[in-house]
Amino acid sequence: MVAELQLLEGVAESLQSRINMANAAITELRLAKSTLEGLEKGGPGSQLLVPIGGGSYIMAKLQSLEKVIVGIGAGVSVERSLEDAKKGLDERVEAIRKARDSLQKRLDEVLERIRASRDRARELSSKLRGEAGGA
Repeated sequence: MVAELQLLEGVAESLQSRINMANAAITELRLAKSTLEGLEKGGPGSQLLVPIGGGSYIMAKLQSLEKVIVGIGAGVSVERSLEDAKKGLDERVEAIRKARDSLQKRLDEVLERIRASRDRARELSSKLRGEAGGA
């Protein structure tokens, strides 16, 4: 019973870690879309601070918003229109949200099994103490 409980706790930790990664990805994608929307409002000629690493930035001027380079996974990026880029970001958020919800459902099931295993362990322990006390 202890081994089963330890296994279930490991599965729960793994699922929680994957849920956290999904939440971080969703946050990053929403930030990207928000940034595109902000740039769209400012339009060409807007001044930007561009991160160059190490907490350092350079000032830049936006030349055009006609095309956006969007990562599509596995280190591959493609050029898209601004509207297609925003739509693609929304689609990726939705896909990750669905995967996260599925992971959450599995985590809830595992947590319920953990609770049930702990309840059984308490019952057995109580029963054994009762038998030992009556002997």
